[in-house]
Amino acid sequence: MSSRAEEIAANLAVVRERIARACEAAGRSRDEVTLIVVTKTYPAEDVRVLSGLGVRQVAENRDQDAGPKAAACADLPLTWHFVGQLQTNKARSVVRYADHVHSVDRPRLVTALSAAATAAGRRLGCLVQVALDAESGDRGERGGVAPDAVGPLADAIAAADGLRLDGVMTVAPLAGAYAGQPRAAFDRLAEISSRLRETHPAANMVSAGMSQDLDEAVAAGATHVRVGTAVLGVRPGLR
Repeated sequence: MSSRAEEIAANLAVVRERIARACEAAGRSRDEVTLIVVTKTYPAEDVRVLSGLGVRQVAENRDQDAGPKAAACADLPLTWHFVGQLQTNKARSVVRYADHVHSVDRPRLVTALSAAATAAGRRLGCLVQVALDAESGDRGERGGVAPDAVGPLADAIAAADGLRLDGVMTVAPLAGAYAGQPRAAFDRLAEISSRLRETHPAANMVSAGMSQDLDEAVAAGATHVRVGTAVLGVRPGLR
């Protein structure tokens, strides 16, 4: 095993243990939480290492990086998640490789993804990105819709050809009432998810928590945590 593979393996073991401990503390089964490793800025070689270590869920946030990387790893048993803000003109490209898009936050994007998925003969899982720093009618600083817009947008996804409503996603906000309070933010997302499942029972994915706050996300009921730095190290260019 190369030194890079050893580094990734050690980091991955620590993160898996963190998730296990967080599940135990919350009285949850470990298999209720799925780790998604965010591989943005890292090469396809790292994705191959992750696959060899049993990782099956990986994520990207830039289509121009994700497309070539997914193609280079097409032989691996991976599920690809797109987690970044997405322009409508990138929908056709993203649909080629992504199995889930976590960042759906406007009707125009629903329309674009639906057209692309239908044309490709695919069924794409979509999550509504919730902006907990947004007032009614506004979008968040890092994308997402205000909580009161989740229902209508979810209904649009559920009704769209080629799309499947999978659940909700959030990023702990840097501003607003939940700034610096990730547990409170994730508790709020859990409430929104619960309400959504009253009308869409199958929309049970709750995507929340990253390297710094995955423990709080698990405690609040997240089903999927998106972890990059804690597994792969400080991103190139940020050292």
